[in-house]
Amino acid sequence: MAARAGAWAVLGLVLVSLSAAAWAQAGTSPGQPSQTATEGSSARGGTPANPDTGFRFSLDPKAPDDGMSLQLSGPLRVLFLLTLITLIPAVVMMMTSFTRIIIVLGFIRTALGTQQIPPNQVMVGLALFLTAFVMAPTLEEVNEKALQPYLANEIGVEAAISRGLTPLRVMMYRQTREADIGLMVRLAKMDRPKSLADVPTHVLVPAFIISELKTAFEMGFIIYVPFLIIDMVIASTLMSMGMMMLPPVIISMPFKLLLFVLVDGWHVIVRSLVTSFG
Repeated sequence: MAARAGAWAVLGLVLVSLSAAAWAQAGTSPGQPSQTATEGSSARGGTPANPDTGFRFSLDPKAPDDGMSLQLSGPLRVLFLLTLITLIPAVVMMMTSFTRIIIVLGFIRTALGTQQIPPNQVMVGLALFLTAFVMAPTLEEVNEKALQPYLANEIGVEAAISRGLTPLRVMMYRQTREADIGLMVRLAKMDRPKSLADVPTHVLVPAFIISELKTAFEMGFIIYVPFLIIDMVIASTLMSMGMMMLPPVIISMPFKLLLFVLVDGWHVIVRSLVTSFG
């Protein structure tokens, strides 16, 4: 569990590479460490040289000071890392399976008409644990390739971020539709990418979010249909009986709950959510 929690922390550090990828797209593949960074790193993972700019930014206190590097003092590094930790919720929501899961669970509650049952805390908790379950293989890869080498002082912060970002990019790329990637590439006025390495992270993330929203709404529509049929049947029956003053939701809710229980709804929903990421 400690390694799993550490991997989530590394995912928080990954967010800083989004701005770096947006500033340094020229000459570097966003999903992989650059050759210059690999050759110019020290044993702790020094600062990659950037031929396009005169200055370099490093979080590594052991990086050589050649007059062209911007080094942060110890307190500033701690402040910087604490700031990144506060961004972990945004990473969890926008760069994992959380968005699809929580939207589908919200559709279930709305379709059942139970308002605040299950409570929001239960829904979010279930979504978080399902997200951890779905993201477990990616987290294990981040832990093996980024977190453990960094803790063993084999690589630096920059290399750990690059290695930790790569499995996450692969997961997002598998779940993203080509049309959504094409949309963001056109909006960014880029050349057509030939592979994942050619897709910058700041282009991949919004495309991934759009795809997740579309998939979640498709699943929500399928969930809604049987409950909508029950509502229509109950409303038509009450109208034919002349009971127009009786709200149909009062009669239809027990039938919808009965249907949900008979088909073992939570089992079906959780299985469908997990297998949709396969």
